[in-house]
Amino acid sequence: MKSVSDLRVQIFADGADKASILALARQPHIKGFTTNPTLMRATGVTDYAGFALELLSNIADRPVSFEVFADEEPEMEEQARHIASWGKNVLVKVPVMRTNGAPTYELVRRLARDGIPLNVTALLTLAQVRSVCKVLPGGSTAYVSVFAGRIADTGRDPVPLMREAAAMVSEVGAQLMWASPRELLNIFQADEIGCHVITATTDILKKLSLVGKDLHEFSRETVQMFRRDAVESGYSLLTARQEVAVSRR
Repeated sequence: MKSVSDLRVQIFADGADKASILALARQPHIKGFTTNPTLMRATGVTDYAGFALELLSNIADRPVSFEVFADEEPEMEEQARHIASWGKNVLVKVPVMRTNGAPTYELVRRLARDGIPLNVTALLTLAQVRSVCKVLPGGSTAYVSVFAGRIADTGRDPVPLMREAAAMVSEVGAQLMWASPRELLNIFQADEIGCHVITATTDILKKLSLVGKDLHEFSRETVQMFRRDAVESGYSLLTARQEVAVSRR
């Protein structure tokens, strides 16, 4: 089994908790960072630009993604160019479509043509991957973010789709990002199929210490946990034999 240091896939930490992000920035195996408006809202961020600029003042050596949140294309483009001005290591996240379902491919084309580093996000189909690849000029800094975890949530196996997407994206010199993973195993699946990047939340990253753990010992620790929690909870059960003994007292 591969160790974390042997993985070819790059791990980007996904979240919006400033303290956690800065702590992860000290970890050499974390190669970049992603966030989005939903994560930022969940952690109580109220000043979008202020939050982003504070992170960038502490992280200058790895890519950090920030997303546009406008829904009309002219405003999306204006926000994208503004976000790009925050730093050389900024990736501008542009959703693959607007809320009405209209694709943003031409916007992606313009931004990529002008050298804006992009993270095209919220893709779930190979048709979307194919269309995005068509508008990315060769040599542009671009990540194509496919939400494999959401694909899995629908009962579909994302691995075949991600394998094919990795080949498509590689052909145009971009990088495929496995987004919204659901378990640590996804990191190894992404590595196996040649995916370039996988995002991971703090909950998943905490499990990296378990990689390669002896399964027999893990089983014993699990049983110990069940026993400890039962005792500490004060649970009790009278078996039939014990009930008889009590009744005879």
